[in-house]
Amino acid sequence: MFFNRSIRLLRWFTSPFYGQGRSYWQAVTACFLVASTFWLLNALGKTYTTRILYPLAWRYDDTRYIPVQPLPTEVAVNVTGRGWKLLRKQLMLDVKPAEISLLRGLPATRYVTGTAVRPALQTAMEGLQFNYLISDTLWVNFDRLVKRRLPLALSPAADGSALPYAAVFEPKTVVFQGPAEQVEALADPYPVHLPQAPASSTNGTLRVPIGGPELVVTNVPEVKVRLQARPLVVIAMQVEPELVGFPANTSYQLQPATVRVRLQCFKEDTARLHQSQVHVQLRFGSFIGPDSTLQPILTDLPDVVRGSRIITPAVRITRQ
Repeated sequence: MFFNRSIRLLRWFTSPFYGQGRSYWQAVTACFLVASTFWLLNALGKTYTTRILYPLAWRYDDTRYIPVQPLPTEVAVNVTGRGWKLLRKQLMLDVKPAEISLLRGLPATRYVTGTAVRPALQTAMEGLQFNYLISDTLWVNFDRLVKRRLPLALSPAADGSALPYAAVFEPKTVVFQGPAEQVEALADPYPVHLPQAPASSTNGTLRVPIGGPELVVTNVPEVKVRLQARPLVVIAMQVEPELVGFPANTSYQLQPATVRVRLQCFKEDTARLHQSQVHVQLRFGSFIGPDSTLQPILTDLPDVVRGSRIITPAVRITRQ
């Protein structure tokens, strides 16, 4: 019953629109447009109190200070004004940002209160009545803007050992500019990381990006690196050989008692090379008769060793 009644009501409402021509629909559309326009004009002429986001502009000495975190670009406020003014502010049409000046207290200032922001908002809001801030505190974080010139060096190997080549940089030094905390924490010399598979130019020169922290800028985006072979340092050692596979109940006399060894490494790695890390062995499998000579074998060399040689060709072993 209710469904049939609804169908009849719908038919009664839509019956005037059936069988009408194109001109009729044009007239109906024009009426709707005129009515909507009058309604919109009437609504925009009224006064409203609402919440809007108002843009901010910060004024500070950017030659001495730098924001470590992005500054707030807008602030939520409660305002009262006519619909026309509110619509223009919402669409950002000819909106004058509120200028907030930070002339004192930097870089120690960590926040700006609503009392400091209120005059700037009242001055900037033409045609609107400023009521209050939704959030009474704006958080900021500044640091001193400093410059530092650093020499360059190749980044060390992953295991801490020296690289097998030296580098000539062009330019030799780079200027870093940014927050004091980040710039002063940079290593001296500044490490340049080579790509794992660098593409070399015809003259053996690589172009490598400088890199660095996000807020730190450099006077050049990349440097030219020319790699050169590095000379090795020769270190002589006297190592006592280890007897491998010999019977434990027999003593032996060695002649000579120590084996002369020469090792090669880079100068930076000499401090990491200790004699206790170098092992020379004499193996019983080659021992024949009551006395014999065995060839010493060099084993278990440290990673920093780039070359090795046993100077003592043989060791005479005698049973005692």
